[in-house]
Amino acid sequence: MKVCFLVQEHPFLDARIFQKEAKSLLKQGYEVTMIVPRVKGCLFDISGKMFVDSFKSDIFTYEGIKIITYEQFYPHKNLKNLNYNIKSGSYHRFNDLLTKIGIEQEADIYHAHEFFSLYSGIGIKRTLHATKAKDIKLIYDSHELDPDPHTTNNQTTKIMIDMLQFMLKEVNYLITVSESIKAWYQNLSPNLPIEIIYNSPPLSPNLSFSKRNNDTFSAVYEGLIHKTKGNFNKLIEITEICNKEIDFKFRIIGGTKGIERDQLLVPSHLKDKIELLGWIDYTKLPLALSNVDLGWIDLEPEQSLNHRYAMPNKFFSYLNNGIPVLVNNCNDMKKFIESHQCGHVINKMKATSEDYADAIISLYRNKSTLKKMGINARKIMKDVYRWEEMEKRLFNIYNNL
Repeated sequence: MKVCFLVQEHPFLDARIFQKEAKSLLKQGYEVTMIVPRVKGCLFDISGKMFVDSFKSDIFTYEGIKIITYEQFYPHKNLKNLNYNIKSGSYHRFNDLLTKIGIEQEADIYHAHEFFSLYSGIGIKRTLHATKAKDIKLIYDSHELDPDPHTTNNQTTKIMIDMLQFMLKEVNYLITVSESIKAWYQNLSPNLPIEIIYNSPPLSPNLSFSKRNNDTFSAVYEGLIHKTKGNFNKLIEITEICNKEIDFKFRIIGGTKGIERDQLLVPSHLKDKIELLGWIDYTKLPLALSNVDLGWIDLEPEQSLNHRYAMPNKFFSYLNNGIPVLVNNCNDMKKFIESHQCGHVINKMKATSEDYADAIISLYRNKSTLKKMGINARKIMKDVYRWEEMEKRLFNIYNNL
């Protein structure tokens, strides 16, 4: 069976798309092709850094997976025409590069990873049916809620949701990442089969809790540093407040994004309190997360429904390494933490630096509770949520198709 991943925005080495799903399907015996975007002729890494001196060929095979590249385009600028094309029921006006290359593959299953790659998937499905009498299966893998009704321009949101309702009629299976996002899609398309595949990593090596430093209390942030995700000023303030009472350190794995990304400037008086590891290889995350007491997530659920419903990669990375999670009031993460007793939730949608610092100091003073949370985190990942369990769900979807 030939599988074709359609990617319009993500880097080709994306943890969910390449490292987990594509590799799992390859292992299961599927022939996997990925059609992925370049920017100004270059593929790009998860950090946003361009691969200037590598991956230069338009088509190549990497770790057993065929990669076909194309120059990224920006379909949102032409939204009204795209909406017309979807509603027309025809295939004639689908002329973007992703659709054209996808048609040439004549795969059995197409797996779209964003709103606009789903649009191309619809064009591919209609074209192959009309011109080749080939009935392909189409999966939509919604990594997040897009469009987000709380953050997108109202008119844009209206058009995109309108498009989505029509596109979902031609989708054979939908995959998403949280219970709340699943419920949102069920409301749009009650009869569509939907499965949740969490952003879980493969189970990391069993790390010893006894190795953690009892004198210093440390927290970690993994991922993109942005004003709505991992606010750097807030992280600095938390570090300053905590160090008035305890010996506290913050570790950052990841950072800002892009070629000309801003440098994260740590104040001189906190140079020994904030450790910047930068973007690291996916396989090295467990080592980078070792000897840490707490994993920090700070989102903006007031402004974003997607944030409210999120279950991000970092959440499961922390739990996978036996690290309890500290998060503000985001629906799905809160329910998970309270159900499995694997972290601490600040019951505010907009938590301040002082709120986080108070929680950190309290957890520092309750090490036995914190240790139980860490043990619970590791156990629930090992028993239920590790990628080795998630890929069973993925295989089941493909088998059903």
